[in-house]
Amino acid sequence: MPVRKDERRKVLFLCCLVVFVSLFVLSIACADEGQVTEPAPVTAQDYRQELRKTITVEEDNLAHNLDSYVRFMPFSGAKGQSGKVGVVAGGSEYNYKFKAFGKLPIELGIISQYIGINNSTAIKLPAKLTSLSFGMQTTVPFFSVDKTYFTVGLAPSFYGQNWNFSSSSFSLMQRYFMIYQPNEKLTLVMGLSYEPGFKPSVFPIAGLIYRPDDRLTFNLIGSNPEISYALNKKWTLFAEGECLFDEYKVTRDNANKNVTLNYNEIRAGGGVRYTLNKNVEGSLSVGSVFGHAIEYRQDSLGKVGLENGFYSEFRLSIMM
Repeated sequence: MPVRKDERRKVLFLCCLVVFVSLFVLSIACADEGQVTEPAPVTAQDYRQELRKTITVEEDNLAHNLDSYVRFMPFSGAKGQSGKVGVVAGGSEYNYKFKAFGKLPIELGIISQYIGINNSTAIKLPAKLTSLSFGMQTTVPFFSVDKTYFTVGLAPSFYGQNWNFSSSSFSLMQRYFMIYQPNEKLTLVMGLSYEPGFKPSVFPIAGLIYRPDDRLTFNLIGSNPEISYALNKKWTLFAEGECLFDEYKVTRDNANKNVTLNYNEIRAGGGVRYTLNKNVEGSLSVGSVFGHAIEYRQDSLGKVGLENGFYSEFRLSIMM
């Protein structure tokens, strides 16, 4: 996925911000906490993938998890050309977690995502971008190294348009990373993801999960960091960000079939999460969208760079 200079600067700034916050959090972790409620110890089976997140820590280790979201991005003007583009995006992920042979934690998942594009520019863009993935992930102790785990995730995926997928839209997404938990509060993650056919195809996975107490959580891993603070058992405030650089195989016209379309956006915002009970929670967030662009890999086919805009998102999680 080609990322232009201004977008690279924004990604670099976000990465530097994550590193800075990570170092700050690490310095806090080394300090004497004193009077805080310790979070519960975490084992390999407590780490779990969540929709558009690399990894999370699950408080209640439930077998079934359905996570869905819908995101609205109102019309934004196109840079350097007339017309506007509005986007409605949504996705769902169902995960099932079990222990193979009574010991090996396995997580199976199916993920579908949709991007609806309302376009009034002169560049011809698909009305619907769609993806479908089937995933399997396991987290196991790393040999006999204390408090260290290794995660392997494979996800055969299709990225196309209007739920029509060809062999060229297939990619075997892969993730490999180490997890080290020096204490109950801090989890360190280091590894990489491999996305064959994408440009770039290799992307680092690095960051941390820090829980100084049972209220505050820093999940600063990958391209979707989040900081959350639980006001009580029902209400949680959070700040979030995401860097999204996806590629889809689409048909532009009769002369250009199975061409690559890059969908790029960077978001930063915050919101509130409500936990109804241990099985159901929902969240509402709002924020800013920048670095938003929809462009064909082949420059001659056109591109649409969008002005900075806003987004709102509703998410629902059901766990059983």
